[in-house]
This record gives sequence, structure tokens and C-alpha cells, in this order.
Amino acid sequence: MNYEIIKPKIKSGEELFKFKQNKLSFKLLDFWKWSVSDLISNATRGRLAEFIVAMATNVDFDTPRDEWAAYDLITPENIKIEVKSAAYIQSWHQEKPSAISFSIKPSFYWDNATNKQSKTKDRYADVYVMCLLSILDQEKINPLDLDQWKFYVLSVKKVNDYKRSQQSITLKSLERLTKPISYNQINQKVKDEHTKNSTALTYCKN
Repeated sequence: MNYEIIKPKIKSGEELFKFKQNKLSFKLLDFWKWSVSDLISNATRGRLAEFIVAMATNVDFDTPRDEWAAYDLITPENIKIEVKSAAYIQSWHQEKPSAISFSIKPSFYWDNATNKQSKTKDRYADVYVMCLLSILDQEKINPLDLDQWKFYVLSVKKVNDYKRSQQSITLKSLERLTKPISYNQINQKVKDEHTKNSTALTYCKN
């Protein structure tokens, strides 16, 4: 039997759980609130960072997030973006703030169309956006306050050319390559880095 790809649709949160065809009092929104209210946890913070960059770059929110895609976001200009996040403050007990680094390791991806994994590890995005929740005050931390974030944008060429490691990049090394920007600067910086990357690739071919 052949099974077609299930294309997810955006839900409202008002959908009800059912049991034996009877509607229960619990909504999908209740699950969302229960499962992702801890915005400081690593997994949820990473998805939130993707959403923040998606807001900044006008990504289409009528299409649900694809967890298995080769990159995290694609803009209306067809710029493919990989989003990484880090924070000094974690949801567990800490003796001191976390050291900041971002993963840049090449990876496989799962192709839903063929139901097969890519054969080679690579970086499939055009641009990387590193998102740092930079506040150090546990009493004031609020990931929804975009003034508490710093963003670092690099073309994939700059990531590929980074010699010290192909697995991760520290904040110190990152700041040698680019300056931090604020939320309202993300969209233009992504476009600029993509243009530089495209120009460099054209120059190399010629």
C-alpha cells in the first residue's frame, strides 16, 4: 500500500480532543501551553528563535514548520536560512552563565518526497542566523522581549571558510566575523549576506 505524504495544515488551537467520538474539554491549545511554555529550555528556545527570525524575514506562516527540512526557513526571496540559538541562562541550576557557542556542523536531512536520507552531510542553507538570548539577569529574562536578543548573520560561505572548527563556533570567534545586530536589522542583513554569497559564488565560477 502506498501512503501519500501528509501535508500538515496550520491549526487554530481551538481543536478539541475526542474519545469514543465524544468531544473532551481539552483543546489543542492546552497541549501547546503545557508543552512549550518553558521558553528558556533549549529545545523550545531553539524553535522560538526560528519563529523570531521568521517574523523578521516575512516567512509564510500559512505553512507549518518542517522539522526535517534541509534548512529551517525560506524567505519570500527564496533565501534559505539556518537558525541557531544559545543563551547564558538555562532552565536548570547553574553555578555560572553558560559559555556561548553555536553548532555549525554539516548534517544529513530527510527528504519527505523520497523517504530517504541525503547521501552526504552538507550545509544546505544560504545564510546562518545565530540568535543569542544575551541577558544575564535571571529575574528579568524574557525571551519574548526581543531587546534581550542579539543576532549574528553569516553567509554559508563564511561558515564554510571558518577554519578553526567545522563543528561549532564560539561567540568570540563569531564576533571576529560579524557584529551583533538587533531584531529590526535581521531582514536586511540576511539579504545583504545572501547577495555577497551569490556574488562570491559567481566570481569563483568565472
